[in-house]
Amino acid sequence: MAIAIVQIVLSVAIIALILLQERSSGMSGLLGGGGEGYYQARRGMEKLVFYATIVLTIVFVVLAVYQLYAQAHLG
Repeated sequence: MAIAIVQIVLSVAIIALILLQERSSGMSGLLGGGGEGYYQARRGMEKLVFYATIVLTIVFVVLAVYQLYAQAHLG
C-alpha cells in the first residue's frame, strides 16, 4: 500500500516537472511550425528540472517493477 502512495506522489511530481519544461510549447510547436531550428544548452533551473524528471522517472519505474515482483512472489 505504501508503494502505491509513493507512486502516486511521484507521478504527480513527474507530470508537474514535464509541464515546467517549455521546449516548442504552444500549438505552433505541436504542429511543426514556428521552430527556430537551433539547439540551446540547458542551464540553471532548466537543467535541474530536466535531470529531476529523469531521476524521478527512473525511481517510478523501479518501484513499479518491484511492486510487480512483490505481488507475484511474495503474496
